[in-house]
Amino acid sequence: MALLVLQAIVQWLLNRLNIGHLKRRGHQVPPALAGEIDAHTLDRMTDYTVESSRLTSRETLVDELLILLILLAGFLPWLQAGVMRRQLPFVLSGLVFFGLLALLTAALALPFGYYRTFFLEKKYGFSTITLPLWLSDLLKGLVISAFLMGLLLAALLSLIHWAAATWWLWVWALFALFQLLILWLYPVVIAPLFNKYEPLKDENLKEAITELLGKSGLKAGAIYQMDAGKRSRHTNAYFTGWGKTKRIVLFDTLLASHTPAEILAVLAHEAGHWKGKHLAKQLVFRTAGSLFTLYAVYRLLNWPLLYQTFGFAGVVPWAGLCLLSLLGGPAFYFLSPLGAAVSRRFEREADDFTCRLMGSGLPMRSALVRLAKDNLANLFPHPFYAWFYYSHPPLLERIARLEKNCRGGETIF
Repeated sequence: MALLVLQAIVQWLLNRLNIGHLKRRGHQVPPALAGEIDAHTLDRMTDYTVESSRLTSRETLVDELLILLILLAGFLPWLQAGVMRRQLPFVLSGLVFFGLLALLTAALALPFGYYRTFFLEKKYGFSTITLPLWLSDLLKGLVISAFLMGLLLAALLSLIHWAAATWWLWVWALFALFQLLILWLYPVVIAPLFNKYEPLKDENLKEAITELLGKSGLKAGAIYQMDAGKRSRHTNAYFTGWGKTKRIVLFDTLLASHTPAEILAVLAHEAGHWKGKHLAKQLVFRTAGSLFTLYAVYRLLNWPLLYQTFGFAGVVPWAGLCLLSLLGGPAFYFLSPLGAAVSRRFEREADDFTCRLMGSGLPMRSALVRLAKDNLANLFPHPFYAWFYYSHPPLLERIARLEKNCRGGETIF
């Protein structure tokens, strides 16, 4: 509980530190970007970051107050008693318990999501989504999440019930297989429910992408463009899938706003992640971490004091899982800088690979600056805030590294 309160304090302090740093420095164009970003764009970057950060802080505060209320006001024992009175089977009781909690948290998050989409994002020219489409996305997301998480939770509860001494090991194996299954299914089953994917129309760009990836020793696979613009003007591109479902996806907003050389640089960066086996390494880290976490949960799940502390009359495993997930959140929060540091290292390696593959750092530098402008990124994060949270090095740091390590002239593509 002390860690939970400490987490709230640290989040508030880091946010105040970051906003204060941005307000002091966020109105002067950095020398490295002189002539590329004007004062008006910089002011919009600053204002967007401040407003977005404040909204995120308020949403986080509500979430943390909700957790405290759930833990301290006797809500969980009351909900557990209500479910138990229905005399449902063990697995079904757990599904109902978690389902009601999920509906509650989703309902509380709804106003923040609505405000962010239809006020904040529209104010800065990003959001293009209509209310019917937003509601459709929301409903689809809830149904898919309920189905997938319901299956996973049902399997977890079944193993707890029938394999009391070894369930944590079986669940760990199931979790690893589930990650691979989702990675394989997402591009061909889940993503098309939300967006339209079609083969890249620009044949010259498609040929250049194939040539670029062939030079890196990778097969391009399918290359798609996605109708991201019907929801937002944010730009992006990514590799997704696994095995036969592996594909490259380009946002239509990226295709409209970036030059072919910049698009190739972005894809070369993504290819660097594949060549560096970063996705596989992250899967290994997550899988190893999940094994440790599940064993810790196994050791604590039948601890009577855990239940007595929060008003439960006895040991109820599915209620214990809820308690441990809520109380474990702060522990994982304070480990987040470790994951962020590993991710930033992978990003630097992918940038270095881009330089070698493209023969120049100029296209990647241009792409990064344009992405920052298009998405109104924060150019001046506080160093400690970036160390704690950022999965990518800040823009100015990436540009300086490109200029230092990649001095080639024009790109070969």
